[in-house]
Amino acid sequence: MPQITVGFLGLGIMGTAMARNLLKKKGELFSDVIIWNRTASKMYRSHVLPFAPGLWYVPRGVINAAPLVTTQYDTDRSHEARMLLPSPSFHVSGLERLRNAIWICTAELEVEGCKVAATPSELIQRCDITFGMLSDPDVALSVVFGEGGVLEGAAAGKSYVDMSTVDEQTSIKIGEALTAKGMRFLEAPVSGSKGPAIAGQLVILCAGDRSLYDECTGAFDLMGKKALFLGEVGAGARMKLVVNMVMGSMMGAFTEGMALADKGGLQQQDLLDVLSLGAIANPMFSMKGPTMIERSYAPAFPLKHQQKDMRLAIALGDQLGQSLPIAAAANELYKVARTEHGDKDFSAVYEATAPKK
Repeated sequence: MPQITVGFLGLGIMGTAMARNLLKKKGELFSDVIIWNRTASKMYRSHVLPFAPGLWYVPRGVINAAPLVTTQYDTDRSHEARMLLPSPSFHVSGLERLRNAIWICTAELEVEGCKVAATPSELIQRCDITFGMLSDPDVALSVVFGEGGVLEGAAAGKSYVDMSTVDEQTSIKIGEALTAKGMRFLEAPVSGSKGPAIAGQLVILCAGDRSLYDECTGAFDLMGKKALFLGEVGAGARMKLVVNMVMGSMMGAFTEGMALADKGGLQQQDLLDVLSLGAIANPMFSMKGPTMIERSYAPAFPLKHQQKDMRLAIALGDQLGQSLPIAAAANELYKVARTEHGDKDFSAVYEATAPKK
């Protein structure tokens, strides 16, 4: 099978790890991996590198986009130095000599071998298959329908795989618009957070174009431990919301148990030990319990996204006439915690039940 060019839209906690896993097969499965991020400044890192008088030391392959840097310090090797600006409002003065170093701003994944597109439209045009991992339905829609969006670059022969967690209506709207332009569309939300994304151990829940699903097998094998095809567009979105609703409800009950144990004079670690020996033992309790004891919540799956998924799942229940009282109650905990802890890990929902520090 000939190599294809793949793209990745959305470089948050999950997207960065997933794109990096695709990059592992550049030159084997993929001719290129091209990236784009909505908040461009989050894609860039500054580097300070040593230099010798008269020479620039630019890491090979680091920078490959215009404009060419021209400063009073340029040398006959200045053609090797090119600069990427995160955004028009992000001020940099170019490639500068410090006392014994140079400073440069580059895209993290570009350093590792990816190429960077200026817009989703450009990325779609340059790629055979594009993957998207956006934060919520509004963002997923804006990246497709907004100025410079996916739809502007849509053409027959192009394919889009949306791995974002969105509601069924959003997924259908995106799919219908792109297929009307001759593209193929697959929804493929994932079950798993930062750790599984880094390890390539996500569960990928696909629905839509079966031929595209089959062609994505190699990419899915890099990003996940299992990919399932669930049928027509919408089935993947529904399955993901059900999974995250169950997870969020479990976490809500778990945080109440941890708070009650503490209030009752019990050692929370003892509760974790007891839970690990019974029928409800599971990795989530063993991983998240210690973060609650320490009250330190480095984000693997941000709480604001978990609350969004609870909201969408409850809305699906309303749409289908399915009562979800436990999920609705758990959602109230997330809403309380989101005010101060939205960007922290979703285990920070404990702060909605725990005594104040």
